Amino acid sequence: MQSTAAVDPTSAGGISIDDLIARAADLKGELLAFAQSPRFARRLDALLVEAADHRGYLDEGTAVLVIDHFALQYRLPDGRTVVERFVAQRRPRLCDDEQQMMLGWRDIVEGCFEVRRFDGDAVELHNLLDDLVYRVYSNMGGRVFARLRTGMFVVGRLVPVHPATDAWLVSGHFAAFAKSARRQIVQVAVHELTAHPELLRRNPALLRRAWQIQAEHRTDFIAQVGSDLVVLPPHRAQETLREHYRRRRKAAAGLDGKAAKRAAATGPTPADLGRLPEELLSADSVAVVYDEVEGLNYYRDFGRLDALFADPTLAADRTSLAQLRGYLNDESVSPLAIRRLVQRHPDGADPVFRALLGKPGFCWSRDGEKLLYRHKKPFVDREPVPSISVVGERLADLLRTTR
Repeated sequence: MQSTAAVDPTSAGGISIDDLIARAADLKGELLAFAQSPRFARRLDALLVEAADHRGYLDEGTAVLVIDHFALQYRLPDGRTVVERFVAQRRPRLCDDEQQMMLGWRDIVEGCFEVRRFDGDAVELHNLLDDLVYRVYSNMGGRVFARLRTGMFVVGRLVPVHPATDAWLVSGHFAAFAKSARRQIVQVAVHELTAHPELLRRNPALLRRAWQIQAEHRTDFIAQVGSDLVVLPPHRAQETLREHYRRRRKAAAGLDGKAAKRAAATGPTPADLGRLPEELLSADSVAVVYDEVEGLNYYRDFGRLDALFADPTLAADRTSLAQLRGYLNDESVSPLAIRRLVQRHPDGADPVFRALLGKPGFCWSRDGEKLLYRHKKPFVDREPVPSISVVGERLADLLRTTR
């Protein structure tokens, strides 16, 4: 277990933590009013509708989280967040310290926390996801934590009080759970880590270990299939993946208990090992790519596009071009897929994209990355993280005692 403590948590630039929190409360109120103003109503309403259940019901806690996410993280058409727009447009202008405070709120920690201890108006929360301890306040005062007890659990979001402190604020709704909910919380934590490896980003030691494990898995995959990319019929691709996981489980079984505990990586349960998403099983082919940075990825009907780039005359078949356009426009598809097609068949890139875009002068070496940036900006801009998550010591302890 590591601690976040590195700077004075009690002040910033001579301003006391109490004054910072009071100012944060005022500014957060202004921001939420701005986020819920008519100018953003259509976008926010759509998100609230999407978050409702099948009956159209939306509980208060979920609504608060949706609005908080919208205010701090949602990207507007110009690429800015709502909080960035607020800081730029607020009149009178905020002072530098206030701007730093509000823009610092983009550094959000989402977690499953265990209550460690209380200290005045603050509570120390141990995040089971990144295995770090956070000193947390509320802009509504310490009474918010009155129902908490040591050993209970909290699920929620934190933002820094100010970048110059190591103090944190509850952001939006947080849910408290009794000690008896340990098994449930552990399951939620493992699920979140599996789905979102980027949650490790604040813990350098866990992040380094995750990169190391990913590199080991990739090396083993290459030894198994002869390359880090293989194009197969869906069911053969699925069996290849299952064999990969069988090999990894066998290798993991050779670790001694202490090493296994420290290196335990969250991943599919035995029943799910190697199972492809259902929509891929009806594909003509599936590319399984174990990239050095992006880890394990699957791409539907990659074989057809591979043939297109190998023989650009096939661009006369509009079906192949439509599929490539789908790769380009689909926000869930990493630019890795297109980059790999170009790497495999560099001579085919220019004629294929000229046919796709209707631009006779298109040149991949000059225009390719600009094209990907326009269509895949969130992928290009984000900090690389391993696709494998590593369990920290406290979560590993809880996993062992809840089995």
